[in-house]
Amino acid sequence: MAVSTVSDVEKFWDGLKKAHAKLPKGAKWKVAVASKDGGKAVNIITHDSVEDVRDFVEAYAGTYATTEYFEADAANAVGLPR
Repeated sequence: MAVSTVSDVEKFWDGLKKAHAKLPKGAKWKVAVASKDGGKAVNIITHDSVEDVRDFVEAYAGTYATTEYFEADAANAVGLPR
């Protein structure tokens, strides 16, 4: 789970669109959602490693946001796509 405070909305989402086409093997992008003004974003990407997700997202959009990365508690999530 990547929770971002976005500093450049257009460049951040353009970067993530490019990233989506180049997901690492075995990764699946489950959710990408932004606040109405685009200043906050939550992305849920399934993969074996939080560090690999961090490296991946930072490579495409890290310059345009400050992002925190967490492993989701899927067992207790409500509405999380499988």
